[in-house]
Amino acid sequence: MTDLTLSNQSVTTKPAPPNEATTFRFPMQWIGVAPFFIFVLMFLILPTIYLVLGAFQNGDGQLTLDNILQLVSDPSISASYWVSIKISFWSAVIGAFAGLAIAIAIVRGGLPNWTRSAALTFSGVASNFAGLPLAFAFLATLGRVGIVTTLLRDVLNVNIYAMGFNFLTTSGLIAVYLFFQIPLMVVIIVPAIDGLKKEWGEAAATLGATQSQYWRMVVIPVLWPSFLGTVILLFANSFGAIATAYAFAGPALNIVPIKLYSQINGDVLHNPQLGYAIAFGMIVITGLANVFYIWFRTRSERWLK
Repeated sequence: MTDLTLSNQSVTTKPAPPNEATTFRFPMQWIGVAPFFIFVLMFLILPTIYLVLGAFQNGDGQLTLDNILQLVSDPSISASYWVSIKISFWSAVIGAFAGLAIAIAIVRGGLPNWTRSAALTFSGVASNFAGLPLAFAFLATLGRVGIVTTLLRDVLNVNIYAMGFNFLTTSGLIAVYLFFQIPLMVVIIVPAIDGLKKEWGEAAATLGATQSQYWRMVVIPVLWPSFLGTVILLFANSFGAIATAYAFAGPALNIVPIKLYSQINGDVLHNPQLGYAIAFGMIVITGLANVFYIWFRTRSERWLK
């Protein structure tokens, strides 16, 4: 009996084989997201590092701050930043308010269900409709010989170009950018409006609040972080747009993306290091915009949970 007990204890306390205890298993769950991280590394992180390093180097590869200082000292470059900020700001603000009105109408306006699906489908397509196709659509519609321009001139005797309309101005480019800014606002803000609980309205009505008081004291404070975050996102979205503006005016329009393109690939203004500095300035501005967007989005999600 004693021998049998000892043998059982020795069997139960026998350590696992070394090979089984130290076997390494590759985390298979990471295989699915590996292409994403590879894509981010190749097309976002490495190019950003390359641009940042190039912004602080001269043509011989030596470290210098001349390129960064030239962003402020060169009137043409500083003016291009100001024009881009102005276009981005107004297109973001106007697009945000217009998109918010559309989103409220299709979600809480009592419209038929098909209007919501149709508006969201169009918004999803239009928010990504930019570049050369958008420029061609506007030229074919509101160009000097566009169909709408011709109808207004021949039928209503209204010449919008004689009244000062021009795509090459700040207001003209803002009008073009609104085509994708408003739908993007609708796509982003609709989930936030859906997050407004029905019980909040019922509780406000039970406590004697009017409809305007409910919107002023409940809805607006809850939607305000989402609204501000989306405005910042729209700002960053239009700040980096180049294809549409370049299709309208080429290098003649003085905005930051076109200035950057001219510095890197232009025949006259070819200066890659200064172009890297301009790109670095754009990265700083859009990076700050995205940081504020994430912060506002976090606050809004905390309210809507």
